[in-house]
Amino acid sequence: MTTANDNGLSVLDGGQLRLFRALDSVFQRFAEGWQAPEFRFPFLIRTQDLDRFDYFDNFPHLGLAATRLDPQRLGKLLTEAERPLDRVPPEIMEPTAFALPSAACYAIYVDLAGTTLPADGVMRTTVATCFRNEDHYSGLQRLLGFSMREIVFIGPEEGAKQHLLNAKDTALRLCAELGLDVQVEVATDPFFDKNSSKAKMQRLFPVKEEFVVDGLAIGSVNYHRNFFGERCSIQAGDDTAHTSCLAFGLERWVHTLTQRFGDTAAALSAVENLG
Repeated sequence: MTTANDNGLSVLDGGQLRLFRALDSVFQRFAEGWQAPEFRFPFLIRTQDLDRFDYFDNFPHLGLAATRLDPQRLGKLLTEAERPLDRVPPEIMEPTAFALPSAACYAIYVDLAGTTLPADGVMRTTVATCFRNEDHYSGLQRLLGFSMREIVFIGPEEGAKQHLLNAKDTALRLCAELGLDVQVEVATDPFFDKNSSKAKMQRLFPVKEEFVVDGLAIGSVNYHRNFFGERCSIQAGDDTAHTSCLAFGLERWVHTLTQRFGDTAAALSAVENLG
């Protein structure tokens, strides 16, 4: 059984972990069908790379940093503080150049920075532990650290839009096969300033749609236009690359399917018997 604390830390038991892995295998098969090779990226991301994406302007409430503790000041603190130590005060933390990413795809764009891709673009997939400084947490539905599988297209505009269509169709078909009552809800993308021309365009062509089951978003399709291509100087042939992605929150899928089928064993059986 999952154990959870108010601070967003949860534990997956053996049955849940088997369901987790079976779900990710399904998502990886989608990636293989689209010729999207799998990459594993560093767990941390440089703050300068996040700032390149205006991250701290657009997501100031989500940010989490990874910092070194000063050994001398820490030693002094430990001799004076009540134990166990439940807080690390900022005065013993060193300035940091690294952060904990809140999405898996950022590392893909950073990795491709300054490159020229084939004119028809490329695909990538990765899974990452992502972190978000939320205002509240709730079991597997909302975690401090969670697993995100993304399948990303980087290339020409039409290719990015086609990936959105393929991804949306694939996700909805999966939900139907598993008997999930899913709603598609349009969301806004904070990467686009609400007063910018790109923000106005997203009202004509939605850039983010979420797959929502019982009020919980378990995945999304996202179109970033040429935002990341511009910020990372990624070319697709002679043009700035556009990007789009399909994202799944793995723990949220474990929660949702367990609710749908009554227990993890029945949910696992349903996933393993997918066509």
